[in-house]
Amino acid sequence: MEEEPQAARAAYHRLLRQDFASFIAKAFATICPGTGFVPGWHIELLAEYLEAARKGQITRLIVNLPPRSLKSVCVSVAWPAWILGHDPAARILAASYSANLALKHSLDCRQIVQSEWYRQVFPATRLSREQNEKHKFMTTRFGFRLATSVGGTLTGEGGGFLLMDDPLNPAQAASTVERERANAWFDHTFASRLDDKRTGVMVLVMQRLHAADLTAHLMEKGGWDCVRLPAIAPEAAIHDFGRVCVLREAGEPLHAAREDVMLLERARKELGSHAFAAQYQQEPVPRDGGLFKPWWLMRFDAPPASATIVQSWDTAIKSGEQHDASCCLTFAESQGGCYLLDALTLRAEYPQLKRAVLAQAERFAPQAILIEDKASGQQLLQDLRCETPLPLIAVLPRGDKFTRAAAASAQVEAGRLKLPKAALWLAEFEHELLAFPNGAHDDQVDALSQYFEWTRGRATGFPALRQI
Repeated sequence: MEEEPQAARAAYHRLLRQDFASFIAKAFATICPGTGFVPGWHIELLAEYLEAARKGQITRLIVNLPPRSLKSVCVSVAWPAWILGHDPAARILAASYSANLALKHSLDCRQIVQSEWYRQVFPATRLSREQNEKHKFMTTRFGFRLATSVGGTLTGEGGGFLLMDDPLNPAQAASTVERERANAWFDHTFASRLDDKRTGVMVLVMQRLHAADLTAHLMEKGGWDCVRLPAIAPEAAIHDFGRVCVLREAGEPLHAAREDVMLLERARKELGSHAFAAQYQQEPVPRDGGLFKPWWLMRFDAPPASATIVQSWDTAIKSGEQHDASCCLTFAESQGGCYLLDALTLRAEYPQLKRAVLAQAERFAPQAILIEDKASGQQLLQDLRCETPLPLIAVLPRGDKFTRAAAASAQVEAGRLKLPKAALWLAEFEHELLAFPNGAHDDQVDALSQYFEWTRGRATGFPALRQI
């Protein structure tokens, strides 16, 4: 009777040693003991690709999967442990956009390698006492897993496997500076750490975030295999690799046992279609194009009788046609949303701009006047604070112009912005909004983004605001 459990245990260990998908399930149970593992065909497919990469059959692999689809567990946690189990001398470098995320993956992987079941499955792999730290742990055969972050130094380090997991923070993905920084670091620092450029393996795993993110950057160069699995299939497709062959119907969710279509559509509504198309559908430029859509624009006959009046100013102090205009958007806030009462644009020198602020305040009697606390706005805030009792609020912008507009677009899509059915300024406002980011002017979009950033921050205790 005792022989049967031993035989079953030996067979199970043999399965864990030979089948990476089964190893992933066991690894997940080790690092997430209170969470049940939910199998999925996409995990089996990814396991086949990663096993091909371990064997050198694929040397450049990109994995694009939605959030919470176990892509990091598979690639950054279980796979390095699997590699070291089969080759204790393997040298692995793993990077993420933040040091904290990189260390978490490293600690999870080390927990697996130190587990009792792992030592039974791979008895030749043991961690060295001389090098067993959070960011780097080494085997007694001098193989290792080293964790770093984008922008980190890797002087003197090299490996046969380079793993890049989420090179960009989603909150920074719309920033050209941050994207180019991540792409350049990968090209000039990370990729140069391969011990052998011919046989070394590089794997990038990420959710798509932008049309110019690292996935796009590498695919443009060519030579990369890409596993791209959207959360909801836009069309029927066959996924056939290794021992996995799956027919996926149009409209079918990636992992229905965890996220059905109803939950995914809720995520689309919460994120906005622009972010959902990138992060969930792996399609960073929506198929219908553009940031703001005309069918998002809601209409009203008359504003609410009781509302809070807020003005948002985007200021410039040059009067020539070639220069940016100053803009003031006046909103009436109520529980039903924000009603745009007026949109004023003007090109004026500083004295005229100052008079315009006073005139708009007298006309609408706002409870808050938002002015960007930089460049021309700083002087305006200082003077008006000394000379008037106006309810001025200095707003410190976060991120670049597109980043802020992308956040505002989710609010517009959700129906928060209400426009009048008719107004003298309406056509110009709509034209600028719908043309962004490719239009000639974006001053009104800037003022709109500033307003929504302030409303969001006000609800969440946003620290970068101060009452004047």
